[in-house]
Amino acid sequence: MLGLEGTCWVGLVPDGGLAVSEEFGDVRLFGSAHQPLGSLGDLTGHPSGSPAGVCTNAAGGVIVADQRWRQVTLFPQARAPICLVSEGLRRPPGVACGPQGQLLVADAEDGDIKVYQSHLELDP
Repeated sequence: MLGLEGTCWVGLVPDGGLAVSEEFGDVRLFGSAHQPLGSLGDLTGHPSGSPAGVCTNAAGGVIVADQRWRQVTLFPQARAPICLVSEGLRRPPGVACGPQGQLLVADAEDGDIKVYQSHLELDP
Protein backbone atom coordinates (compact mmCIF):
# COMPACT_ATOMS: atom_id res chain seq x y z
CA MET A 1 0.00 0.00 0.00
CA LEU A 2 2.74 2.51 0.91
CA GLY A 3 5.59 1.12 -1.23
CA LEU A 4 7.92 0.40 1.69
CA GLU A 5 10.84 -2.04 1.90
CA GLY A 6 12.10 -3.69 5.07
CA THR A 7 9.54 -2.00 7.30
CA CYS A 8 10.61 -2.10 10.96
CA TRP A 9 8.42 0.16 13.08
CA VAL A 10 5.55 2.53 12.67
CA GLY A 11 4.56 5.47 14.85
CA LEU A 12 1.56 7.74 14.67
CA VAL A 13 2.15 11.47 14.40
CA PRO A 14 -0.23 13.95 16.06
CA ASP A 15 -1.84 15.07 12.78
CA GLY A 16 -2.93 11.49 12.00
CA GLY A 17 -0.01 10.65 9.75
CA LEU A 18 2.63 7.93 10.06
CA ALA A 19 6.39 7.73 10.61
CA VAL A 20 7.73 4.40 9.31
CA SER A 21 11.29 3.14 9.66
CA GLU A 22 12.82 0.98 6.96
CA GLU A 23 15.67 -1.35 7.89
CA PHE A 24 18.96 0.02 6.53
CA GLY A 25 16.99 2.83 4.93
CA ASP A 26 15.37 5.90 6.36
CA VAL A 27 12.25 6.99 8.20
CA ARG A 28 9.50 7.84 5.77
CA LEU A 29 6.69 10.22 6.66
CA PHE A 30 3.11 9.95 5.46
CA GLY A 31 0.21 12.38 5.87
CA SER A 32 -3.17 11.55 7.38
CA ALA A 33 -4.44 10.29 3.99
CA HIS A 34 -1.28 8.09 3.75
CA GLN A 35 0.23 10.33 1.08
CA PRO A 36 4.07 10.33 1.06
CA LEU A 37 5.62 13.46 2.56
CA GLY A 38 9.29 12.45 2.20
CA SER A 39 11.94 10.91 4.40
CA LEU A 40 13.59 12.38 7.47
CA GLY A 41 16.97 12.08 5.76
CA ASP A 42 15.84 14.04 2.72
CA LEU A 43 13.89 16.61 4.71
CA THR A 44 16.63 17.29 7.30
CA GLY A 45 19.88 16.25 5.60
CA HIS A 46 20.55 13.95 8.58
CA PRO A 47 21.96 10.56 7.48
CA SER A 48 20.37 7.33 8.72
CA GLY A 49 22.27 4.24 9.64
CA SER A 50 19.77 1.54 10.51
CA PRO A 51 16.66 3.18 11.95
CA ALA A 52 14.48 0.93 14.03
CA GLY A 53 12.06 2.16 16.69
CA VAL A 54 10.11 5.35 16.09
CA CYS A 55 7.70 7.34 18.21
CA THR A 56 6.51 10.92 18.41
CA ASN A 57 6.31 13.45 21.19
CA ALA A 58 3.32 15.67 21.97
CA ALA A 59 4.85 18.53 19.95
CA GLY A 60 4.86 16.37 16.80
CA GLY A 61 8.59 15.64 16.76
CA VAL A 62 9.69 12.22 15.54
CA ILE A 63 12.08 10.26 17.76
CA VAL A 64 14.20 7.57 16.10
CA ALA A 65 16.37 4.81 17.59
CA ASP A 66 19.20 4.07 15.15
CA GLN A 67 21.00 0.77 15.67
CA ARG A 68 24.00 1.49 13.44
CA TRP A 69 24.75 4.91 14.94
CA ARG A 70 23.84 3.65 18.45
CA GLN A 71 21.83 6.73 19.26
CA VAL A 72 18.36 8.16 19.69
CA THR A 73 17.60 11.35 17.76
CA LEU A 74 14.71 13.79 18.01
CA PHE A 75 13.54 15.39 14.76
CA PRO A 76 11.48 18.38 15.92
CA GLN A 77 9.13 20.01 13.47
CA ALA A 78 10.91 22.80 11.55
CA ARG A 79 14.14 22.51 13.58
CA ALA A 80 17.46 20.72 13.26
CA PRO A 81 17.74 17.14 14.63
CA ILE A 82 18.87 16.75 18.25
CA CYS A 83 20.78 13.73 19.55
CA LEU A 84 19.01 12.77 22.78
CA VAL A 85 21.11 9.74 23.77
CA SER A 86 24.30 8.23 22.42
CA GLU A 87 26.30 7.22 25.49
CA GLY A 88 25.82 3.67 26.71
CA LEU A 89 23.69 2.39 23.83
CA ARG A 90 24.85 -0.70 22.00
CA ARG A 91 21.92 -1.79 19.81
CA PRO A 92 18.73 0.23 20.37
CA PRO A 93 15.83 -1.30 18.42
CA GLY A 94 12.98 0.40 20.26
CA VAL A 95 12.01 3.74 21.74
CA ALA A 96 8.94 5.17 23.49
CA CYS A 97 7.88 8.33 25.30
CA GLY A 98 6.66 8.02 28.88
CA PRO A 99 3.78 10.03 30.37
CA GLN A 100 6.09 12.21 32.49
CA GLY A 101 8.46 13.12 29.64
CA GLN A 102 10.71 10.08 30.06
CA LEU A 103 12.48 8.52 27.14
CA LEU A 104 12.46 4.71 27.23
CA VAL A 105 15.01 2.92 25.07
CA ALA A 106 15.27 -0.83 24.53
CA ASP A 107 18.85 -2.05 24.13
CA ALA A 108 18.90 -5.51 22.53
CA GLU A 109 22.63 -6.00 23.12
CA ASP A 110 22.35 -6.11 26.91
CA GLY A 111 18.60 -6.84 27.22
CA ASP A 112 17.84 -3.66 29.15
CA ILE A 113 15.18 -1.00 29.00
CA LYS A 114 16.92 2.29 29.77
CA VAL A 115 14.89 5.19 31.13
CA TYR A 116 16.10 8.76 30.66
CA GLN A 117 14.60 11.94 31.99
CA SER A 118 14.38 14.26 29.04
CA HIS A 119 12.78 17.40 27.71
CA LEU A 120 10.91 15.64 24.93
CA GLU A 121 8.20 18.25 24.69
CA LEU A 122 10.32 20.77 22.80
CA ASP A 123 8.31 23.46 21.04
CA PRO A 124 8.14 22.98 17.28
